[in-house]
Amino acid sequence: MRTGPLAPIQVLSLLPSLPVLWICIRSGSGSRPPLGGCWRDAAGAVIKMSAPSMEERKACWGARDEYWKCLDENMEDASRCQKLRCSFESRCPQQWVKYFDKRRDFLKYKEQLQAGEFPGTTEKS
Repeated sequence: MRTGPLAPIQVLSLLPSLPVLWICIRSGSGSRPPLGGCWRDAAGAVIKMSAPSMEERKACWGARDEYWKCLDENMEDASRCQKLRCSFESRCPQQWVKYFDKRRDFLKYKEQLQAGEFPGTTEKS
């Protein structure tokens, strides 16, 4: 009889639901998707993650560009671009939406600095 720890394959064969759980535990946790590609939803069920396909990425980028164009045309009034925002959020992974929002804020801030404006003031130096 074996006295040492079980090999991962032996553990996985013990319980049918254990393989995905083992991958998630082994992968660790954090703000990024773990190496095993597993997340848990609010109910604790495992959610498998996969990278967006090229078509999905293009749809996301297109929705982002349409939303940003609307914001530019409407002086950053997000209420006028609500439908495009919903489209943007539905076509892009949540982490991408957060990243693109931060990216836009940074780009706008950079434009202000390059124009000689400082955030919070309307004067040029």
